[in-house]
Amino acid sequence: MSIEKSAEIAARFDRLPPSRTVWSMVILLSLGGVFEFYDLFFTGYVAPGMVHSGLFTPESLGFFSALGPLKVAGFGTFVFSTFAGLWVGALVFGQVADRYGRRIIFTWSLIWYIACTAIMAFQTTGLGLNIWRFIAGIGIGIELVTIDTYISELIPSAERGRAYAVNQFITFSVVPVVAFLAYILKDTQPFGLDYWRVVILIGSVGAVVVWFLRRKIPESPRWLARHGHVDEAERIVADIERRVAAEKSIELPPPGAIQVEKGGRGSLGEVLRPPYLRRTVILSIFNMAQVIGFYGFAAWVPTLLIDRGIHVTQSLAYAFVIAIANPFGPLIGVWFADKLERKTQIVGGLFVMAVVIALFSQASQPSVLIVLGVLFTLASNVMSYAYHGYQAELYPTRVRARAVGFVYSWSRIAAAFAGLAIGILLHHYGVPGVAIFIGVAMFVGIVMILLGPNTRGLSLEDISH
Repeated sequence: MSIEKSAEIAARFDRLPPSRTVWSMVILLSLGGVFEFYDLFFTGYVAPGMVHSGLFTPESLGFFSALGPLKVAGFGTFVFSTFAGLWVGALVFGQVADRYGRRIIFTWSLIWYIACTAIMAFQTTGLGLNIWRFIAGIGIGIELVTIDTYISELIPSAERGRAYAVNQFITFSVVPVVAFLAYILKDTQPFGLDYWRVVILIGSVGAVVVWFLRRKIPESPRWLARHGHVDEAERIVADIERRVAAEKSIELPPPGAIQVEKGGRGSLGEVLRPPYLRRTVILSIFNMAQVIGFYGFAAWVPTLLIDRGIHVTQSLAYAFVIAIANPFGPLIGVWFADKLERKTQIVGGLFVMAVVIALFSQASQPSVLIVLGVLFTLASNVMSYAYHGYQAELYPTRVRARAVGFVYSWSRIAAAFAGLAIGILLHHYGVPGVAIFIGVAMFVGIVMILLGPNTRGLSLEDISH
């Protein structure tokens, strides 16, 4: 009964026209993701203040000093703790949204972030800072997986591409905000606190607002029906249909036919067996490859500019200009997100990234470097929103969060070691060495995505078959 009802609900969702009712849910979910991105990107901007506070001496770091042989020292232990937490959150706990529901995990992982980040802001030792950074990272990892899963299940198939583009436009809009806050607060002590502590706390305070807004987001009816809560699923879908029909002043067309997923609760082992093993391997390798370009450039752009002959002060200003481009990649993507195959957008983004980083490695004029940096950022963010949607589409409802968490977790662990590799390559071979590393990674990502299935315009249930 619940399996057939799940298919019926999916068909009713997929025939909904574009509406304010549906898009308001996308916006509210995206606002939850804003503070996860705020947290991820404030790292580089609060680094000078943390270091100046003396938190990363060997004595202050405690057992984290043992990471020295891995070439992870000082502030690097904070970065390591960040990605280690994200990895554990995505891999180990990503599956909780499949077991307990999308809405409750979205809500409580946000509360987890608020509490842990607020506690982290008041730590006085590197050891305490890193421990709470790791714990907060687990919550962030869970939240990012849940949001990707949630959006795919609440949006009609004809609009999923644009939904992810809008989602990332909203979340990436916070990147220049973080840069601006760090800039205006640097070397000040608001409320008697170091500026970097205030930058961290602003994220926690803002997330509290989103926690109240989340009450307007319903549970995923697909998940409810799959888990036997048919009456609640029916109530939510009927309410959405009623509001959409009233908003558009139309009578909704009858739902089409959709594949019926097989029964069962699902398990992580299912994504590691046929027919999903191929998709899991493809996406796992792709995630390890794409993050080398995405975070490799974003995190190292000031240093890369300095290596190309730009003064350190100017490099920070230029990096801020490049950072402003972050939300505009997804914004541009809104125009073609559902007109082009998802794979085409991902491959196109990776290809442009590879070409632009090669040109960047040979340029020296500041204006040229800025233009190339902006182009790289735009391409990487088109690639980003497209693959976030793509990987959520490739698995059935019963294992979607588990699968997304598993494949996405490889990008978290790869990011930690990619940063180390880029530092070594930059030291020995300069920007050309880094460009080759990123270019090869982009080629690997392209090959993997070309091996995957097409998804544009298909229901989630049809894709999973």
